[in-house]
Amino acid sequence: MTDNQDLIDLVRTIPDYPKPGIQFRDVSTLLLDGPAFRQTIDRMAALVDPASFDLIAGIEARGFIVSAALSYALGKGKVMLRKPGKLPGQSVSIDYALEYGTDKIEMHVDAIRPSQRVLLVDDLIATGGTAMAGVELLRGQGAIVDQALFIVDLPDLGGAAKLSTAGLKPMALMAFAGD
Repeated sequence: MTDNQDLIDLVRTIPDYPKPGIQFRDVSTLLLDGPAFRQTIDRMAALVDPASFDLIAGIEARGFIVSAALSYALGKGKVMLRKPGKLPGQSVSIDYALEYGTDKIEMHVDAIRPSQRVLLVDDLIATGGTAMAGVELLRGQGAIVDQALFIVDLPDLGGAAKLSTAGLKPMALMAFAGD
């Protein structure tokens, strides 16, 4: 990981959100800065080899922003991993646990072809619950998922380690320890 201190300085910390004791790392302040957002996408794109995957899967909601920009920058198609009831076609879903509750994501059943290589993208990796749900959902439809890319890693919460154990290479531009 490179220094990226210029981008780290633009990530706002919101204490006790969404519940007491959580230090929420808010990338929306980074996204507000056009040149910094461009640098974020350029630096994330530089972390991956576009020949190593066919599609980019983005997790709703902030992951859509990042994955759409990366899809454009790298010339790759984008798979949407959405909250329930948002997709118009036939979909497949998975339930998963969050650090502060439960949720579900789904994707169109025809979004990928078996053996397509997919890069999973989200804004942040914390406990890894959402990312692992995305991996399981994609792999359940026959995708090969062995890389994941994030703006922020919260390493003390173990999500990146969980992805590594599941056979993925997690990458992030920045990390915030102790969260």
